[in-house]
Amino acid sequence: MNSVDNIKEIFSMQTIAVVGMSPKPERPSHYVSMYMKEQGYKIIPVNPGHNEIAGIKCYPSLQDIEEPVDVVDVFRRSEYVVPIAKSAISIKAKALWLQDGVINNEAAELANNSGLIVVMDDCMLRRHRQL
Repeated sequence: MNSVDNIKEIFSMQTIAVVGMSPKPERPSHYVSMYMKEQGYKIIPVNPGHNEIAGIKCYPSLQDIEEPVDVVDVFRRSEYVVPIAKSAISIKAKALWLQDGVINNEAAELANNSGLIVVMDDCMLRRHRQL
């Protein structure tokens, strides 16, 4: 699942919806997203509690995003991931990335069976720096 080939393929994609992005700069969801933005990726925050994060329009859900999304990057607790995986499938995302500590085999299997590339329990920032 977390193969180097899968990760490289995800890094060739451009638009990342970040579910659970925090407006607080000290939170991993914020600084990982800002790092990816600095690397040239388009970041779309998804957090129902905010209209904007880091000067970027924020959406309450994946379904509310008005453009195609390549990667759904998840910063939510593991027990909340199945509905996010279903949403990622419904918006025709190409990949589902579950950050460090986010482990949900049911969600990973759902996404994988629907043709999404899945990375689970791994950090996008760390892997991007490694590659």
